[in-house]
Amino acid sequence: MEQAPNALTGPRRNEDIALDLLKFVASVTGAGRPAAPSTGFTASTTPKPEEHVDQLLTLYSRCLKAVSGDGK
Repeated sequence: MEQAPNALTGPRRNEDIALDLLKFVASVTGAGRPAAPSTGFTASTTPKPEEHVDQLLTLYSRCLKAVSGDGK
């Protein structure tokens, strides 16, 4: 069970906020998940697990920049 932030825990770090943002964006967009098989035209190769990790790390970097105010 998640705890609500309160005076005892102090302010949340940017890294924690960026991680929550990453979880939200990844769940909504399906980022980092293998592509589901479908009929019709599909890519000839499936992305490797390393590519999924790279995609998630890139997304985390973008989330951290957005939270820190360093983004565009």
